[in-house]
Amino acid sequence: MRRYELDALELATRAADDALGHAGWAADSISHLVTVSCSGFSAPGVDIGLVERLEMRRDVSRTHIGFMGCHGALNGLRVAGALAAANPGERVLVTCVELCSLHQQYTNDAQQIVANALFSDGAAAIAGDWFAGEGAAAREGEWAVADQRSFLLPGTADMMSWRIGDNGFEMTLSPRVPDAIQESMRPWMTDWLAGHLLTIEDIRGWAIHPGGPRILTACADALGLDHSQLGASQSILATYGNMSSPTVLFILERLREKGVAPPCVVLAFGPGLTVEGALIR
Repeated sequence: MRRYELDALELATRAADDALGHAGWAADSISHLVTVSCSGFSAPGVDIGLVERLEMRRDVSRTHIGFMGCHGALNGLRVAGALAAANPGERVLVTCVELCSLHQQYTNDAQQIVANALFSDGAAAIAGDWFAGEGAAAREGEWAVADQRSFLLPGTADMMSWRIGDNGFEMTLSPRVPDAIQESMRPWMTDWLAGHLLTIEDIRGWAIHPGGPRILTACADALGLDHSQLGASQSILATYGNMSSPTVLFILERLREKGVAPPCVVLAFGPGLTVEGALIR
């Protein structure tokens, strides 16, 4: 946790400063700061550090989303959307930072070895009109979060966990996770998209959290996608690893760089077993 306190703020500051630059916003114009992390604790935390480092307003409201796992960025987006809707015209910044490598486990347990191999460190932030809703997205021609949805898979509570141990946080990741996702994904997704008069085939971009190669394969098979449609997720996993909560924001950025047009769907998975989704219009 001492390493987290020293290093998380530096990564988060770089990500937040970059996002503000892309949005063309000054740090002191931010009304609401949402931070996301599951890999460390300190008080004062990263949120206070960002206020000081970026010279944000002293009355900026702060909300921290903690210990939500790999789908934490989507929880952060949900809070940001609620803040934007409740405070029209005010600006929201979401910043995710994780130092998963602090939790390397020295063991012969196969599940722990797999987790050690997958997880890495990273930070990402998002600012702009992402939280303005579906109508604003169509009006401005910009990407925005139109809707979000959660699904808690039944009978899966033992398949993924993240607990404080003697040598950092201990991750358990069952090899049954991809099968559980594959069984439930298509009916849930079909029902959700139908509420927006969309089908799976209408979605042009997929930002699926790469919990591991098998999870990406399970999602592609369940949704009837060509595996090349998950190229952005595969590329981010190969280049950066699973950074936990920031990862889906890296994938969204990759889709934008490739010129993919919405509608897009963002999916991430966490303990529960929980699926979090966002529809981008």
